[in-house]
Amino acid sequence: MDNRRLLLLIVFSFSLVMLWDSWQKYSQPKAASPATAGSAASPAPQPTTNLHAPLPAAPATVAVAEVDRTETVTVKTDLFIAEVSKQGGDIVRLEFKAYKDSTNKVKDFALFEGKHQYVAQSGLIGPGLANHKTLFTAVPGSRELTPDAKSFELRLEAPVSDGVKVAKIYTFTRGSYLIHVAYEIYNGSEKEIAAHAYYQLQRDINSPEGESSMVSTFTGPAVYTDQDKYQKVPFADIEKGKAKFATQADNGWIAMVQHYFVAAWIPELGLPREFYMRKLEGSATPAVSAGVIVPAPVAAPGAKVAFSVPIYAGPQIQEILEQLAKPKADGGIGAQGLPLVVDYGWLTIIAAPIFWCLEAIYKVVGNWGWAIVLLTVGIKLLFFPLSAASYKSMAKMRTVTPRLMALKERYGDDRQKLNQEMMALYKREKINPLGGCLPIAVQIPVFIALYWALLGAVEIRDAPWILWITDLSAADPYFVLPVIMVATMLIQTKLNPTPPDPIQAKVMMMMPFIFGAMFFFFPAGLVLYWVVNNTLSIAQQWQITRMIESGAKAANDSKA
Repeated sequence: MDNRRLLLLIVFSFSLVMLWDSWQKYSQPKAASPATAGSAASPAPQPTTNLHAPLPAAPATVAVAEVDRTETVTVKTDLFIAEVSKQGGDIVRLEFKAYKDSTNKVKDFALFEGKHQYVAQSGLIGPGLANHKTLFTAVPGSRELTPDAKSFELRLEAPVSDGVKVAKIYTFTRGSYLIHVAYEIYNGSEKEIAAHAYYQLQRDINSPEGESSMVSTFTGPAVYTDQDKYQKVPFADIEKGKAKFATQADNGWIAMVQHYFVAAWIPELGLPREFYMRKLEGSATPAVSAGVIVPAPVAAPGAKVAFSVPIYAGPQIQEILEQLAKPKADGGIGAQGLPLVVDYGWLTIIAAPIFWCLEAIYKVVGNWGWAIVLLTVGIKLLFFPLSAASYKSMAKMRTVTPRLMALKERYGDDRQKLNQEMMALYKREKINPLGGCLPIAVQIPVFIALYWALLGAVEIRDAPWILWITDLSAADPYFVLPVIMVATMLIQTKLNPTPPDPIQAKVMMMMPFIFGAMFFFFPAGLVLYWVVNNTLSIAQQWQITRMIESGAKAANDSKA
């Protein structure tokens, strides 16, 4: 295998990955007309095993007529605006102030929204207890985080049933995407209440708007436990009833993941829990719910109990996720494995440290575009010896190309003799035909890992570089960087040895256009990396080629 075949293999493999992502996008069910959030009449989930004893009798669905989801309570913090429905106390809309919409940059981005039937729900399992179909009453109080306040609460109260009072309390904190969702149960009955609580995320199965089919990332539920680790569950598996994931544990969390953002219910460590996922029946658009069931403290007659489960609903910022993963003693909440929701593909072990380096550079230069440029330079310096070996091999191949062409004309009809003469020529000139392949092969995992690191970093979303590049996560609006990239690839092709086969030579000349065309729709940050890398490679290869060819010319002149 020579350099040209390796390059063709790389391009072909990369193209297959892109085509596979595009096919997955295409094969997903198409979006139906938008439905009202929570329109599916889904019953409250039931635990399949005793999470505590005694297990209460199966609860009856609360008989409450459907209410208009626009009957909501709006709360505002320094980071987001949330709309909480009085039906069920669900979070039906969550709009982030620091992030713009994927398709309309005038509007703020909304994670939970009616368009995707994406809501955060919770409720109690027990006779007459409040669930996500109960109509709550909002207790008067603050609806906005005041400048001097660190947090505030939204209190919702359910109708009294057989002397049992239930309140649902949201606690919002300054500078945090973590929302604490608590329940208070006052048992005014004469019987002990041993209830369960469920926390679920309901969403349709369509991908977020504004994503390029060329850079498809995972959208769907995910579960983490210490025993089974991080498990992503495709929507299709849930619809077919073939979803495989951890169901019982005393640790872990359940999340709904999409590009750049995540929502995750995170029960306290040591609390028994049961995870579930199911297809929603009766929904206008195919949708699923994924959640967790935990035991509530037993409420004796005349006693009040309270418990809370937080939900993180926000951007996949590594620094925040890593802080949440720490134990409570270190200021976290014990959400082990939460940083894994950042999709680095199958090369996470390499991509994670690469992003750490990129973030460290950004903290110094203050611009993600220049951080990408400097990181590319650093990686290029790291692989400088390997690249030099590859370019030396290519330069030597260029010097013997005329003799290879002559051999082909002489032994074109005798394939075995041609190969023998070619190997003899390589031996005389001390050329390793694989010398240009192996160094490139070593670098491929790093380049792919960097690709995924840039693709998965929410920090780069809406981040400007210079002039017309106002969002490194979006395609270049004027296609300047892709055009420059094609030009650099053409220059590299000219610097490489000319293939002796005319057909292969034409294919190699077409590759910059075929390969470069895909990058017209790639995020500008990724194209910027390739442009810088190609430019540095051209400079290095040109210098090495000039030195080798000058040396070869001097040697030939001395022989003459």
